[in-house]
Amino acid sequence: MRTAKWIAVAGTLLVATAAGAQTASTGSGQAYPTKPVRIIVPFSPGGATDIVTRILAQKLNETWGQTIVVDNRAGAGGNIGGELAAKATPDGYTLFMPSGSVVTANQHLYSRMPFNAEKDFLAITNVASGPQVIVVHPSFAAKSVKDLIAMAKAKPGSINFGSAGFGTQTHLAAENFVSTAGINAIHVPYKGEGPALIDLVAGQISFLTPNLSAAIGFVKQGKLRALGVTSRQRVPQVPEVPAVAETLGGFENLGWFGLVAPAGTPKAIINKIHADSVKALQSADVKKRFNELGMAPVGNTPAEFAKAMKEESARWAKVIRERKLQVN
Repeated sequence: MRTAKWIAVAGTLLVATAAGAQTASTGSGQAYPTKPVRIIVPFSPGGATDIVTRILAQKLNETWGQTIVVDNRAGAGGNIGGELAAKATPDGYTLFMPSGSVVTANQHLYSRMPFNAEKDFLAITNVASGPQVIVVHPSFAAKSVKDLIAMAKAKPGSINFGSAGFGTQTHLAAENFVSTAGINAIHVPYKGEGPALIDLVAGQISFLTPNLSAAIGFVKQGKLRALGVTSRQRVPQVPEVPAVAETLGGFENLGWFGLVAPAGTPKAIINKIHADSVKALQSADVKKRFNELGMAPVGNTPAEFAKAMKEESARWAKVIRERKLQVN
């Protein structure tokens, strides 16, 4: 399946209900699900978070026989969607699919938060993980990471970079690169990867560090040129693209996308969603789709996922403090 097919999907998607499918049981006497399930995505259509959600939603639809509504609520680095999800009725019919930064970095970036990531959500599972990629317009002068760094150092402040929004994975990946490279570049935040990619394709910004899954279609179509992937080694999906680490030794920056539910959601329902999500992630077709996008399915336990988020939050707190990144 081509990434372009996913990126072309805009607005709220109603995944078709499978005919004749049986409603599953939580094992506690309560049937779940017996009606449509909404998954809130805190970014606009076309970005990696949206793509991952739609892949999982399609498989859960096949399992549950219920419509899965992918509800895109972009803005404030994911906080708008996060607030809506945190305040939703905790009955399993509203779930939240944030990228990692929304629930591990935003609380350190924003002086006022509309939700408490640790207290307001229950972990279900980390769905998928993958690298970002530094991309530029084909007409951009830099042909490599080394060229980009040289250009930025020759004219400090003359280069800018887009992101899916302040504090998002794509922003933090770029800040990590800028800091490691020792260059000065101006941040231009957008309301999601989709709009940022569109502007880069139009040549409106210098570079972008989107998730590989969101940019790979543009790269393969020749609409964007990839300078480097942020994994330690090159990836098989774009083997001709060097790892940034080949220029900046040891550099690595990976992103992830996970499923959580509002605090108070019954444990039986959390366990049901987790089991069915892991089953979906282990299916051959989902593995194939993620592999084509340069991503890997994860499917860890709720306890493992909660622990990983807490540890990552502590790491971002240190980085954000050192980089003096904050929204008042």
